[in-house]
Amino acid sequence: MTCSFDDAHAHGATANRARLIAATAIIGAFLVVQVVGGVLSGSLALLADAGHMASDLIGLVIALIAAMVAARPATDRQTYGYRRAEVLGALVNGVILVVVAVSVAVAAVGRLVTGGEGEAHEVQGVPMLVVALLGMIANLAALLVLRGGAKDSINMRGAYLEVLGDLIGSALVIVAAVVIVTTGFNAADPIASLAIAALIVPRALSLLRDVVRVLFESAPVETDVAEIREHLLGTVGVVAVHDVHVWQITSGSPVFSAHVEVETEVFESGRTGELLDELGGCLSDHFDVEHSTFQLEPAGRAGHELPWHP
Repeated sequence: MTCSFDDAHAHGATANRARLIAATAIIGAFLVVQVVGGVLSGSLALLADAGHMASDLIGLVIALIAAMVAARPATDRQTYGYRRAEVLGALVNGVILVVVAVSVAVAAVGRLVTGGEGEAHEVQGVPMLVVALLGMIANLAALLVLRGGAKDSINMRGAYLEVLGDLIGSALVIVAAVVIVTTGFNAADPIASLAIAALIVPRALSLLRDVVRVLFESAPVETDVAEIREHLLGTVGVVAVHDVHVWQITSGSPVFSAHVEVETEVFESGRTGELLDELGGCLSDHFDVEHSTFQLEPAGRAGHELPWHP
């Protein structure tokens, strides 16, 4: 039995596209301001944050394209549709985050080293502070827009993490600017840049790890296959369950298939349809699996299937 995805996903996808468009407009509008501010103030931290914001903008555009592609209907060739485009979008976002973090760290270390050799890097603290404050407001607005879709879509989560990292970066730039204005300690600027890089990497690696899990068709982290098998075995008429597979088309869209051995009476009484409804309901109600496929077999059939999975 195959359960089709309901209309809730379509509505959610439409809402996510609207969120991405709004966030892209906010980030894009402020990026120019931040670049100009970084150049005028001489702040590496501000330019690093601008670079991160540029990666945000690229990531949001990629996420938007992925969301639009994922909305295309299934075909005879793409039987699950194009929803995995969201995963590929998240993969690109994760790689961009890593590249930005490494670039920022290298530039910050370089400035600290040359500064230590007597090459002063004067930073205008007040312009740096003003632009950083405006950047925090822009990032906070974009973050609030994206928050609604971050839990259900790995693509939206990638975009959300991009902007969250930039929000934290803006906060660090503000701290560095305050230190420079009050103490004249210009090294606070590259130090803040290193902190921004250090905060980006763990989130990027976490996102890439989730992408790999989907692409390798691993069972969702929150899914306990043994518990699912136990639930199915508790259904009247079910004798054994084998060849169980659980994977995800994209985040939040688990798919399940299994071979289910049943008592002979199920076939003789014509109760197969009723049993399929029960099994599908079990997966949907208890484990949020909307798409499930069961192959009903007479008891003992597993011995004729080689190779087979537990």
